[in-house]
Amino acid sequence: MNRPVEICESVTSELEKHRDEDQRIPMENYMKNHYPFFGIKAPERKQILAPLLKNYKDITEEERLETAVLLFEKPERECHYAALALLEKGIKKAPENSIDTYKQLLMTKPWWDTVDMIASTLCGGYFLRYEDKLRPYTEEWRQSDHLWVRRSSVLHQLKYKEKTDAPLLFETIDALKHEKEFFIEKAIGWALREYSKTDARAVMDYLERNEVRPLSRREGLKWLKSKHPELLER
Repeated sequence: MNRPVEICESVTSELEKHRDEDQRIPMENYMKNHYPFFGIKAPERKQILAPLLKNYKDITEEERLETAVLLFEKPERECHYAALALLEKGIKKAPENSIDTYKQLLMTKPWWDTVDMIASTLCGGYFLRYEDKLRPYTEEWRQSDHLWVRRSSVLHQLKYKEKTDAPLLFETIDALKHEKEFFIEKAIGWALREYSKTDARAVMDYLERNEVRPLSRREGLKWLKSKHPELLER
């Protein structure tokens, strides 16, 4: 048995031991019954995974990527969360080709719970490591036929604060702002709201000059209305 298979089976087996039928149904309902669950809540899942991931801290980055792909082939959602936890531990060492795996996982059993972590944490961390790739990949992904890849293109810089490439962010929003798709509208609002905490004026100016979907506008101004309502009274 090769290492990625061994890790995948070890993680899956340990999660299976903690299956909780009482928790499974409400967790599945919360996620609109898109995927089955073991019924393990996040705090317990992290406790279960911590020693397992520690046992395999010496894996190569290629093994890490391969293990994540294998875990995403499992039906239960907790296996997918375990894959993301494993990948998060390798962010600072992510090889150049890891972006291909991240994109693959964005399109594998996608829903907001995995996509948003891949987009903002994994892809976000990757583009800080390989700065020259941020623009070309963002430009490519925002034109994708795949909804969740397009959503990801808006969220890559979500945690960047002062490091945000604002022109690229606003260009990407421009490319997607007319879509009547809830998850795109919400992502645009989220990205604007987060950036407003760094540069309120830039976000306000953008929204004054550009029409976006009502949901995007509401979400984008939510933090400013709460924390700095005086800025909107002009």
